[in-house]
Amino acid sequence: MIEWKYIMLHHSLTKDGITANWDAIRRYHMEVMGWKDIGYHFGVELVGDSYVIQKGRPLTEFGAHCKEGNMNRQAIGICCVGNFDEEPPPPQQLDVLRSIVLNLLDEWHIPIENIVPHNRYAPYKSCPGRLFPFQEFVQSLRQA
Repeated sequence: MIEWKYIMLHHSLTKDGITANWDAIRRYHMEVMGWKDIGYHFGVELVGDSYVIQKGRPLTEFGAHCKEGNMNRQAIGICCVGNFDEEPPPPQQLDVLRSIVLNLLDEWHIPIENIVPHNRYAPYKSCPGRLFPFQEFVQSLRQA
């Protein structure tokens, strides 16, 4: 059984819209990258007029979202669909992300300090985006 120690936040670097992009990300990871499934465990995406949690790899499998620091084997990968280098994530998306992160922290007994941005381990990336309010997001979890 895997013992998850971290939660790693990502962004897709694609513009989110009213249609599902999660399947396109899954196809890209499988068909172009040659992986067995999407690299993330969860996604948060706008579908229709609301944000939903998308399922990726099961938590019984390692991810393929950050090879640096052996994080694929230690971190649950969550991708917010959007390009947060260009604009910040909408508050509604952060609310849904907050709900899933709080659940995972509780379920896996992960300390809040172990929520990490992808760019902490892959500094050549901006992920989860230059305009993603990472510190404020973590602080909101402490207050929940």
